[in-house]
Amino acid sequence: MAYAQATHPGGADDLAARRIAGLAPQVLPAAAAEAPPAVSWGAVLAGAAGAAALSLILLILGTGFGLSVVSPWAQDGVRAATFGAGAIAWITLTQVAASALGGYLAGRLRSRWTDTQRDEVYFRDTAHGFLAWAVSSLAAAALLGSAIGGIVGAGGKAVAGGAAAAAAAGPQEMRPPEMLQYHVDSLFRRDPATAATTPAPTDPAPLPEAVRIFANDAGSATLPPEDARYLGQLVAQRTGLSQVDAEKRVADTWARLQQKTAQAREAADTARKTAAWGSLWLFVSLLAGAFVASLAATWGGRQRDL
Repeated sequence: MAYAQATHPGGADDLAARRIAGLAPQVLPAAAAEAPPAVSWGAVLAGAAGAAALSLILLILGTGFGLSVVSPWAQDGVRAATFGAGAIAWITLTQVAASALGGYLAGRLRSRWTDTQRDEVYFRDTAHGFLAWAVSSLAAAALLGSAIGGIVGAGGKAVAGGAAAAAAAGPQEMRPPEMLQYHVDSLFRRDPATAATTPAPTDPAPLPEAVRIFANDAGSATLPPEDARYLGQLVAQRTGLSQVDAEKRVADTWARLQQKTAQAREAADTARKTAAWGSLWLFVSLLAGAFVASLAATWGGRQRDL
């Protein structure tokens, strides 16, 4: 008994107390219980707000200097003739600068992660920069949708105009475009030299028939002789010109119409290529912004942990 008391001071009561203490729940340290989350959304949103604000300022500055044709208030989009290398360079610079600021703020303002491996901290900082870039890009797309849509659809109106000009295109086109209608109207203009001696006809000009003839022959390089002769007769009856002069007017009008149609198609092709080129460079600038934001966040996070 003496040996048991010497080995276990306090005897049975002390042994029972130790057993009860072993069954009690362990209390974690306060630092471990309140560990900061892996994503500091406050820092992400702060970085995104800074990036969006700087992007807006630089876009306005570029518009004032004439370096950028994209304005936050633009409603008609970007014209293909004015969307050039200077605009693309300024948009890229704007994206890189704004993304660098947003990523740095997201990395510098995030919470300090204690007892976290260095590789994990590096990954989290990179993710913070990417998230700040993503949020700011989505905000810019929502607020400046007209400007971005103008870049993507730069050739929309020109393509539509060129398609309408060429549309007379098919015989199924019942309502001719304005350009075709204009040239058909010019066929039946009265010559001032003969207007005084030739009474004006009372019947309306055969405009629909002339439109259908031009539309049917739109794919031909030259107007077929039988159509040119028949249109010459209609023009001669309507205007008082001789048959030869009337056929010459028909040939000249057809040549002008073909030239205008070719110009419209060329403008549509140019606008389409410019829109594709602009969209490609916009993608490159956004990709560069994502990389710079992620890299800047690691710099900010490293300085945060110093």
